Amino acid sequence: MSFLVLLLALWVEKFSSWRKRIQHDGPWLRLLTTLEGKPQWAERPWLALGVLVLVPLLLLGLLLLLLKPVAYGWLALPVHLLVVIYSLGRGDLLAALGPFRDSWRRGDAEAAYLVARRDLSLEADDEAALLQSVQGHLVWQAYQSFFAVIFWYALLGPLAALAYRLIALASEHASQPTLREAAVQVRHGFDWLPVRVLAASFALVGNFAGVSRALLHELLSWDISAAQLVIITARAAGETPEPVIGEAGVSSLDGLWQLLVRAAVFWYAVFAVWTLLI
Repeated sequence: MSFLVLLLALWVEKFSSWRKRIQHDGPWLRLLTTLEGKPQWAERPWLALGVLVLVPLLLLGLLLLLLKPVAYGWLALPVHLLVVIYSLGRGDLLAALGPFRDSWRRGDAEAAYLVARRDLSLEADDEAALLQSVQGHLVWQAYQSFFAVIFWYALLGPLAALAYRLIALASEHASQPTLREAAVQVRHGFDWLPVRVLAASFALVGNFAGVSRALLHELLSWDISAAQLVIITARAAGETPEPVIGEAGVSSLDGLWQLLVRAAVFWYAVFAVWTLLI
């Protein structure tokens, strides 16, 4: 059933507008605001984070437990699908990159700076740094929006996928520094394994030698962030050229996107074989 859910999730992601209808964070964000507004919770960030994450997981677990004996468990399939879709990243990455790509292609650096700040919340000191920031944004958003969720769902099921997204939301939206730092630490732990699996995937679908050199010294490091690791290995795997303005710069973004697509196809193929064998 898990592989079917992932196929359906991919179809929903690419060919329908259901994702926007399903990804409503309002109730959860109101709970976050309520907890942050109470001093007794603000002083206990780990307890607050536990409530924000574990309560939804408990409710989901109880629902799946109730559905498990009904119709051989197939009634749980739509629940799995809804959870996976909800757990995917927010927004349309390619659509958000569109204005920047247009500005960069025609060589309008000033417009590229403006749309990068407006649409991607990115700033840089020069053109080369700006394109590198956008390249990194593309890779990181693809990882945290899709690959990390798919990894945890395939490995541990919908509870793990939902936990990843809730922790990510807490790290992005928490206004209390202590709560945000707690969420960032937990997210770092969640990212440690899948980001290295993705880096290994880059080696298999891209430049193996380049990824090996980039990954060798950081493979077991706890200190390097997931964003740094996935961006470094993606650039090495895609043999990304030096940043330049114009069509060549846009082509570097296309090359990284194609690398991500190949890695996604590889993951689906591995999961399909795994499903057949177990």
